[in-house]
Amino acid sequence: MDRLLQIKVFLEVGKANSFTAAAQHLGMSKASVTRHVSALEASLGVQLLNRNTNHVSLTSSGQLLIEGGQGLLVSVDSLETEVRQSAVNLRGKIRLGVQPAFGASRLVPAILDFQKIHPDVLISLCLESTTTDIVRDGLDLSLRVVPSLKAANHISQLLVRSTPQWLVASPDYLRKHGHPTSIDDLTSHNCLIHTLKSPTGLWVFKSRKGMMSVKVSGTLSSDFGEALRSAALLGQGISMHPTFMIDDDIRTGRLEIVLPKVSVQEYSIFALYPHRNAPRRVRVLIDFLSKWLRKTSEDVFA
Repeated sequence: MDRLLQIKVFLEVGKANSFTAAAQHLGMSKASVTRHVSALEASLGVQLLNRNTNHVSLTSSGQLLIEGGQGLLVSVDSLETEVRQSAVNLRGKIRLGVQPAFGASRLVPAILDFQKIHPDVLISLCLESTTTDIVRDGLDLSLRVVPSLKAANHISQLLVRSTPQWLVASPDYLRKHGHPTSIDDLTSHNCLIHTLKSPTGLWVFKSRKGMMSVKVSGTLSSDFGEALRSAALLGQGISMHPTFMIDDDIRTGRLEIVLPKVSVQEYSIFALYPHRNAPRRVRVLIDFLSKWLRKTSEDVFA
């Protein structure tokens, strides 16, 4: 039997000091009201009402439940209203894990556009590393920019299948050291290596014959792409970045594409979340990001 209904029925009896009056007010039979109150007393193991043929009064336990029960029902009603409203107007907080370079350069503008539509959704961006566990770290959602996704204990959704990468260098570096004309020429250049993407110093490319790689080296390496981009802007060498990190640099001429006809290994963007039944606000954000990221990817260099 519904415990909240039992409490609601008891409150009516307690306020009216009458089973008959409570039944009339609730639109129930007197027998049904009596069963609800008796079941509540049995489940609590206490007597809530003193009864005789002419009068009903509260016991001390009944008085205690009267004092706290009304507030409980008000809280439940308020919660139900909030839940119903959330189905129409999204609200709540989303802890969103993201790789730092992608978050700063591409995700923040997307989130700001999302919040123009859903201003009551609060988003907390959390810096991710290669050891981030979305369940352990309490994330509602994680975005990963990777060549492929390894199997894990989470739900995944592909947002963008292909995010191109480019080799880039500053005009000053290329004036001083010349333009590579082939992949093999990279071995004689100062290459800025991302230690997470290329831990052994191998840069991977696509060709008509399949995947091929070349081992490169340089004076600076880092596990943070923005550091390598900064070094490239300062004329220190050739670096490899996804388009979302360097599209503005290319447009403004701060960086130039090296070997523009060479296809660098592409990345995909995935959304990961801990449970299949994700909150509606998370599912709406995923759908929004999928469309937003696809659109902006199509606009790059258009």
